[in-house]
Amino acid sequence: MSPITIAILAACGGLVGGFIVRTILNAKNQEDLDSKSKELILSAKEEALKVKEEAKKEQDERKKELEKLESQLRERELSLERRSEKIDNDKTSLEKEQDEIQKIKEEISSLKEKTQKELEKVAKLSKDDAKEQLLQQIEKDYSEDMIRKIRSMKETMRKQWEVEAREIITTTIERMATEQTAEMTIAYVTLPNDEIKGKIIGKEGRNIQAFEKATGVDLIIDETPDTVLISSFDPVRRAVAHKALTMLIKDGRIQPAKIEELVKKAQDQVEDDIKEAGEAALQEVGLTGIHPELTRLLGSMKYRTSYGQNQLNHAVEVAHIAGVLAREVGADVNITKKGALFHDIGKAVSHEYPGSHVEAGVELAKKYGLGEAVVNCIEASHEDAEAKTVEAILSRTADAISAARPGARRESTEQYIKRMTELENVANSFPGVQKSFAIQAGREVRVLVKPEIIDDLTAMKMAREIANKLEADLQYPGTVKVNVIRETRFAETAR
Repeated sequence: MSPITIAILAACGGLVGGFIVRTILNAKNQEDLDSKSKELILSAKEEALKVKEEAKKEQDERKKELEKLESQLRERELSLERRSEKIDNDKTSLEKEQDEIQKIKEEISSLKEKTQKELEKVAKLSKDDAKEQLLQQIEKDYSEDMIRKIRSMKETMRKQWEVEAREIITTTIERMATEQTAEMTIAYVTLPNDEIKGKIIGKEGRNIQAFEKATGVDLIIDETPDTVLISSFDPVRRAVAHKALTMLIKDGRIQPAKIEELVKKAQDQVEDDIKEAGEAALQEVGLTGIHPELTRLLGSMKYRTSYGQNQLNHAVEVAHIAGVLAREVGADVNITKKGALFHDIGKAVSHEYPGSHVEAGVELAKKYGLGEAVVNCIEASHEDAEAKTVEAILSRTADAISAARPGARRESTEQYIKRMTELENVANSFPGVQKSFAIQAGREVRVLVKPEIIDDLTAMKMAREIANKLEADLQYPGTVKVNVIRETRFAETAR
């Protein structure tokens, strides 16, 4: 064989051998794999059996728990049923008892009515009459105790209230120092001599006619030496006429043309005085931001009086008093002062308005923007409306203090006597009054009662009733104290 052939055969032999070796190895590996696969399958089956057994065991446990819960629910249901039955039985029993109680109540009520009728028949008195007699007997037996208790309570409250009120009012009044002068509707002009009277009258009275026409006043030239009277109910016109006549007398040239010139000049001066008086009043009280027209009207009150009391001075005094009262009690001082200062502002224009001076003042306050609180102070100043704020009450109180203090106002003898008589007549109108006396310029009424008719408790009631009637029927400055006096005297004669 050639070497090539030998090589080929060798090569082929090598391939066959390798194949046989690989075949043998592959067979061995397959057996191993089959063995491992069987092991894995067996292991998986064992694991599955364990899981199955655990699941079954868990299922059995849950089944037992469910059966236990079911048993508990059955027991609760039975318990609820038993309770429901018991409640129904109790309800039925209560309804029966309620019916029985209602029947018993009806029987008691019927028996009570029957007993009451029998008692009324025996006593010959009705229930209301017996009650009235019992109350009268109690009042008679314990009237002294009741009077003593009422007096004690009133005395305690009066002392407390009087102390507080006295401190506030005394503090207020002692800080005030004002002067009041009585003014009338007539002004006097002193003449240097009686010859000037002829010049004032003029030829055929043309000078006096021109003067009266220009000023709107009446000149009264009589036999009174060195005096001319200027009469007018308008205080501003009276002031203008006084200034104009004074300037005419000083000038000496009294004729119609000069009269018109000086009257115009006097009017301008009075108008300036009015403005200055209004501004001075506002400055004295400490108020700002007031409308100029309202300031002018306030100043015009300088020439107006009420019961002889100058209205501008009165308004300023009331504002000061009200301001001190407001500070003492903690109220709004600004509102209180405004309400007090302008409480009578309607008197400056009351002749121009159809209503009262209060209505005119309210309209002016609204027109010039003083505010609702100040408007209420004005409308409540004479109790024409209810005082809605503390400031309104303080303003009204300050007005009463200013008007009622001694020397502030004057009144005619006829008015004084009439007021005294009215006070006594009101007291005398009550049954059981023996006599009454109005004393202390009408500040107190002493009432003497018949002791055999009026007892102590009735006397106490009478004092309150008389005070209420005075408040309702009469008008008076300040306050009136009603003092009911009951006196019992016992007398015997020794023989």
